[in-house]
Amino acid sequence: MTEQTDSVQSVEKKPTKMRRAWIVAFAVVVIIAGVFIGSRIYASSVSAQAEDVPTLSQPPVAKQSNGAPEVGSDSIAGDTSGTWSVGSGSFAGYRLDEVLNGANVTVTGRTEDITGSLTVQEDQLIAADLALQVDTISTDSERRDQYFWTTAIDTGQFPEATFTLAEPVDVSASRDGGAQTFNMTGELTLNGRTVEVSTDVEAVFNDGQAQLVGQIPMTWADFGVEAPNLGFVAVEDDGFIEFSLNVAQN
Repeated sequence: MTEQTDSVQSVEKKPTKMRRAWIVAFAVVVIIAGVFIGSRIYASSVSAQAEDVPTLSQPPVAKQSNGAPEVGSDSIAGDTSGTWSVGSGSFAGYRLDEVLNGANVTVTGRTEDITGSLTVQEDQLIAADLALQVDTISTDSERRDQYFWTTAIDTGQFPEATFTLAEPVDVSASRDGGAQTFNMTGELTLNGRTVEVSTDVEAVFNDGQAQLVGQIPMTWADFGVEAPNLGFVAVEDDGFIEFSLNVAQN
């Protein structure tokens, strides 16, 4: 009788152990799926918060077939010669891609703490000197910002980034309110290193006001910045410095 009882209990225990094993396996699958789905949701939400690529917000003046502004237009650039100063509404920052738990995420950092001036002479942009406070660039994550300000870039020692135009640029196509795209080459100094960079810039000049927008391709290592790879998050080696400058003729 005892042997029969033990046999019955043994048979009853096997399904119980098997059931527990299935429950554990199911729980593991749920946890893994939750992490995967959660990272994807987070990646989607972070990317959704990324700022748009800078574009011209000042509409170009409509032109007639002969290139003159349309009748009735009150936006005519006039003489663009002189000094133009960066004003309110300007911003600059970075755009980068990172992989978070296998999900692609786009991150943008922005600051409006940018100053400088442009010099135009006879439809030629002959000088541009701009300064950006790197230690005020921020994203939607304080932890990411702290890493950027202290580890990625030593903003304590190098709080400012600068750009200086290297060669003149013809801006005649935008002098009467028309949108123009031109290539601009200059020296970008960041994190204590100076690198020659080149980028396409969109510009429009309207009656003493102008806007210039663009993206400067960059490789972090060129500026002594090691793209972080922390296991759960890895930053791509390349990115962009973006800008939108509202400038006014002095």
